[in-house]
Amino acid sequence: MTAVIDTPVTTPPAVAGARRTVSRVPLGRLVGVELRKMFDTRAGFWLMASIGIANLLATASVIAFAPEKAQTYDSFAAAIGFPMAVILPMVAVLAVTGEFSQRTGLTTFTLVPHRGRVLVAKALASLTVAVVSMLLAFAVGALGNLVGTAISGAGTVWDISFLHAVYIVLGNVVGLTLGFTLGLVIRNSPGAIVGYFVISLVLPTVLSLLAGLQSWFKDLQPWVDLNYAQGALFNGTMTSTAWAHLAVTGLLWLVVPIVVGVRMVLRSEIK
Repeated sequence: MTAVIDTPVTTPPAVAGARRTVSRVPLGRLVGVELRKMFDTRAGFWLMASIGIANLLATASVIAFAPEKAQTYDSFAAAIGFPMAVILPMVAVLAVTGEFSQRTGLTTFTLVPHRGRVLVAKALASLTVAVVSMLLAFAVGALGNLVGTAISGAGTVWDISFLHAVYIVLGNVVGLTLGFTLGLVIRNSPGAIVGYFVISLVLPTVLSLLAGLQSWFKDLQPWVDLNYAQGALFNGTMTSTAWAHLAVTGLLWLVVPIVVGVRMVLRSEIK
């Protein structure tokens, strides 16, 4: 008698080398993650909170101490603009250097291996914070102008045009871009912050002194001094020559260093 053995039918294994298609993380989600990271830590939260606090303190100072004739919208905008010009570049610096100073870069670039997309997300997140902060600053300044003139009884003066307001926003974006650039090149929070203050505060003084002492450098300064070219934006005196100064200094201080910094980040070893 012959025994019959039934062999089970098995499904052939998957073809070797077949991979599951995985879609990339959308850029909008990366920007949202970078925005959340700016608020997650105590330092980041208070840095963001300091934007609103500085706006209120600057507005209250103008109302309390400025003479009646000086309580105009331009005075409130100038008072608010100084702390904004300091805080916003720090936001961009920490957005870039946090991955290296806090040693989170390995995690970030493992989850999103395309480093360039992460850098773009950081840049867009920083730009979003800058624009929203400036809109908040203009709103607080307008409120301070109304309150200040109501207390003093003087007429309300609105002496900033829409175009001038756009120039002020652009000037702060230039400062933020400088902070972002230093973050890419130095990749260390204290070093990038010190570098920003040297370039924005110390270097302009040295260049202005040199221009006053050397006649040959007086004509050259607008073409090499980013702070000089940026000042025309805040003053609202943008002519064709001023735009040329901004383009050349922006190329020297922003575009070229950004290209170098991006290449360094893309090629560097993340630890």
